[in-house]
Amino acid sequence: MVRVTPRSARNQVAGVIDGALKVRLTAPPVQGAANQALVKFLAKALGLPRRGVSLLSGHKSRNKRLLIQGLEPGELLQRLGL
Repeated sequence: MVRVTPRSARNQVAGVIDGALKVRLTAPPVQGAANQALVKFLAKALGLPRRGVSLLSGHKSRNKRLLIQGLEPGELLQRLGL
């Protein structure tokens, strides 16, 4: 689970809160801009191509479920510095 905070000062991973990865994004939550920014940001942060990160649910919610392909769960947290 990922908890997104749109319209932040900068794009960043803000840690894990209540079992959810907290991500701050500069993009507004309008017309899917924050969703696109989330996929692009996480793909770059994890060193994956964009197609390796897919939004499964939560298109209109702050809480989102993502599919990350090509990484083990422990490696994912390690690449994010958590």
